[in-house]
Parts: sequence; C-alpha cells; structure tokens
Amino acid sequence: MTDSILTGLNGLSSGIVYLFTQGGPNVIMLAIAAALLYLGVKKNVEPLLLVPIGFGCLLVNIPLSDLMDQGGFLRTLYDSGIANELFPLLIFVGIGAMTDFAPLLENPRILLFGAAGQVGIFVTLLLALALGFSQLDAVAIAVIGACDGPTAIYVASQYAPQLLGPISVAAYSYMALVPIIQPPIMKALTTPAERVIRMKSLKRSVSPQTKLLFPIVVTLVTGLLAPKGLPLIGTIMLGNFMRECGVVARLTKASENEIANIVTLFLGLAIGGTMEGHAFLKPTTLAIFGLGFIAICMDTVAGVVFGKIVCWMTGGKVNPLIGAAGISAYPMAARVVQTQGLRYDKKNHLLMHAAGANTGGQIGSVVAAAVMLSVLKGMGLI
Repeated sequence: MTDSILTGLNGLSSGIVYLFTQGGPNVIMLAIAAALLYLGVKKNVEPLLLVPIGFGCLLVNIPLSDLMDQGGFLRTLYDSGIANELFPLLIFVGIGAMTDFAPLLENPRILLFGAAGQVGIFVTLLLALALGFSQLDAVAIAVIGACDGPTAIYVASQYAPQLLGPISVAAYSYMALVPIIQPPIMKALTTPAERVIRMKSLKRSVSPQTKLLFPIVVTLVTGLLAPKGLPLIGTIMLGNFMRECGVVARLTKASENEIANIVTLFLGLAIGGTMEGHAFLKPTTLAIFGLGFIAICMDTVAGVVFGKIVCWMTGGKVNPLIGAAGISAYPMAARVVQTQGLRYDKKNHLLMHAAGANTGGQIGSVVAAAVMLSVLKGMGLI
C-alpha cells in the first residue's frame, strides 16, 4: 500500500522533474505561449488566432501531458481538421462569404496589382531552395508570402507537416505586422508627389448578374489551369457564390460566423499543439521566420514598384501606394493604404481602389499557391 502511494506521488511530481531536467525547450515555449496570449489579449493582435494558438502551445509544453500523442485531445483535432485539409478549407468558405469583389469588378485591371503582390512568394521559393530546403518544404515556406494564413496552413499541412507550426505562426504574425512592415517600404519607394496623387472615384456599378457569375468563372478558369489548387479557389468562390446568390442566407451567415468561429478555435489549438519545444526550437524555425519576413517585404516592394510603373504609364493618374494592397491580408492591407494616403493628404481617399487591389491579392495568392502545387504535381513530387 505504501509503495503504491509513493509511486502515485512520484507520478505527480514527474512533470516537474522533467521540466527541470529535460524541459529547457518546453520552458522557452511556455514563455512564447505567454507572449502570444499577451499579444492577443492585451495588444489585440489577431486575437481569434493567437489566443487559441497560444493556449495550445501552453498545453502541449506541459511535460508528459500526452496531448499530441495518438488519441490525445490536440492530436485528435490535428488529425480531424489539419491532416485532412478540412479546417483551412472551411475557413476559406467563410472568407469567400465575407468578401465583396465589387471594387475589383468595377476596375478589373487592378487585378494586376494582386498579381504583382505575389512576387515575394517566388523570390522566397528560390531563396529557400538555395538554403538547402527540399522542394516541398521550400514551397510551403514561400507561401508565407501570400500573407494568407489559411493558404499557408493548407499547403504546409499537406506537403511539409513537420514545418506546420513555425509556418503557421510566421504567416499569422506577419499578417498582424502588415501595418508596421509596409509603411516604411511605401515611403521609401515613392516620391512626395506620387504619394499625394488623387485617383478618380469609381462610378461604374456592378450588376448582380456579374457578381453572381464571377465566382463561377474564376473557379472554372483557375481549376482548369491549375487543378491541384482547386480546393483552395473552389471553397473561397463557393462562399462568395452563396453570398451573391441571395437564396442561402442561413448558410452564408453560418459560414462567416458560427462555422468560421468554431473552425478557427479548433485550428488554433491544433496549430499550437505542433509547437512542442523539442520539435519547434530548431535553426529551421529561425530560417522560416527570416524567409517569411523577406517574402512579405518583397511582396510590398513589387506591388509599389508596379504601382509606380502604372503611374508613369497613365501620366500620373494612379497613386503607387495602392500597390502595397496587392497582398492577401484582407482588408488590413487596404486600410494601411488608406491610412498612408490620408497621412500625406487629408482629403485623399484611396480605400476603394486599395480594396480592389486587396481582393485581387486574395485571389492572386490562392492562384499562386495553386500554380506551384500544379507544377509540383507535373514534376511528380506530389
């Protein structure tokens, strides 16, 4: 009887013993979990993701909890929604239901800004390959440059699951830091005269038929050109079609509210579960964060430079600042452009033009990922 009690007490203290003898990486990750929770709660930085990710990180780094072992709580969430692609794709349905493509449809040429805003993905892909990452790992890391968390999670979970934790955290961290990263680059690449260019208001209205046909046409075209990425573009366009058709309001509301909220909670916890200290704290993690930062910066540089080219071609009718909205951080990047435009001219409202570029960037990021996956399939790598 005494031996059983001693064994039980020894089991109760085993977690503490482990923490002090082998748990150095876990202690560091517990501090990182605390930092993520602080940013989400106190600083309101992407709280819907950082709070569950931070708490999942907290749970998995408590020694001997076995939450990520087979049958454990976090492992069950991971297997149920990330390993099989379900969670990020359901979030895409919600994103599509929340997105209004009218600003893009009013000025379709602005879609080119969305294409320019994806240059960082391909630059980072080459850098990752140069650093010795495998082709699949390099693609997953490069997609951080999409500045689109669900896209990064989708690609990483399928083709580089061992890197899912750092890629996910990097993707969402840089999305949250867009208002800090972009303005210095925007200022450095534009002249005072360019920054105060006022663009004409968009006056052309988009018919309901056009808005209804748009998701169908985009799905068909991108699906035929890059079929491997059809789950990505198909789900976002499904959500948008439900929004525009007007006959499934309950499904639309559920997609952008209840379903999106529940999936975001489970997704965050599952991602946090991949952040166990011994697996997470590696030189690879630092490299991923560095490459992700380069990707976001290069996206912004390419977008603004393209804006300068268009400004020159149109005789000064386009403000190059809107090029920074060509990434997929919707609608954050559009708001950054609006804020910077007002900073240099209190009456210069660029929001609608930036929103068009931003929605173009959302499509562009998904298409870029789809193209890379289709190329990899053509090469026989997936």
